[in-house]
Amino acid sequence: MIVQDVINHIEALSPLAYAENFDNVGLLVGDKNSKLTGVLVTLDTLETVVDEAIESNCNLIVSFHPIIFKGLKKLTGKTYVERVVIKALKNNVAIYAMHTALDNSFIGVNAMICEKLGLTNRKILIPQPQTIKKLITFVPKNEAETLRNALFEAGAGSIGNYSHCSFNTEGIGTYNGNDDSTPTKGKKGETHFENETQISVIFPKHLESNIIKTLFNTHSYEEVAYEVTTLENTNQHIGMGMIGEFENDMSENEFLNFLKNHMNTECIRHSKLLHKNIKKVAVLGGSGSFAIAAAKAANADIFITADLKYHDFFMADNQILLADIGHYESEQFTKNLLVAYLTKKITNFAIVLSRTNTNPVKYF
Repeated sequence: MIVQDVINHIEALSPLAYAENFDNVGLLVGDKNSKLTGVLVTLDTLETVVDEAIESNCNLIVSFHPIIFKGLKKLTGKTYVERVVIKALKNNVAIYAMHTALDNSFIGVNAMICEKLGLTNRKILIPQPQTIKKLITFVPKNEAETLRNALFEAGAGSIGNYSHCSFNTEGIGTYNGNDDSTPTKGKKGETHFENETQISVIFPKHLESNIIKTLFNTHSYEEVAYEVTTLENTNQHIGMGMIGEFENDMSENEFLNFLKNHMNTECIRHSKLLHKNIKKVAVLGGSGSFAIAAAKAANADIFITADLKYHDFFMADNQILLADIGHYESEQFTKNLLVAYLTKKITNFAIVLSRTNTNPVKYF
């Protein structure tokens, strides 16, 4: 195997197309064509993590957070970021990060929090806009079934719990090829009338290149007529945060103790207790103050996140309980998710869970 083989599996779980625009994701250091020796999974890539990768004979580090976030103008070893990159390059260790691509995955960071808390009926809290596209194309009637099935196989036509979704209308298409044309039906220089089927299918935006490639490889026409548009429809499985619920509610104090134990956190900063039971829970791993309004709009009893500032707590406004469990604590189980996923996909290589605790925040 090579590094790119692992990347292919990761991007099936969390396509980079769904990372936020501000983020820096993908292969950050190293050669994608390097022969793989092993994979180390971590939340952050520090010098000690690179040392651990070297000791474990792993030449690929899969990190949740990107070590390179802003542009590097120098590589002198002055900062911890520069030292990590230099050490990785010297020892031929590649570094890959997915960050908000995994945040936006339905089975990513927030799903892991829900799993730890035992939440059911999970839904995306803030669906990402413009993730669905629509293809319209025209094909000879007797070739429509072949093309439809090829597009379905490429990933088109899935809506929620349904697959093989399309809309088809029949009509007559016309064209007249010039002297340089080589029409597969009709003759050049003559206007041809063809019984055609118009096929409409939707697809997730990260599959666009594959869908268009399949269209051209399957369609018989020399010039394929098609159009692709971006839809405003909400995608049920891509976006920030998640909301779920308990089968049985708990008191606020009971839930905060439950949360502290299940998320292995030493401290929970929270807004004023509202003296009502907790049943509907919104979560967002990492810095999540931007989602407070969405959690309130979803009628969550509590919103669990991290990095809330002093004034953020006022936004609870006696409508919701806000709980800041710490940035590292909210994302700590992400590496377990990645190890479990990659272990199932790659059975002939060691997938190593990093032993290094990279949390920079300490409690006294």
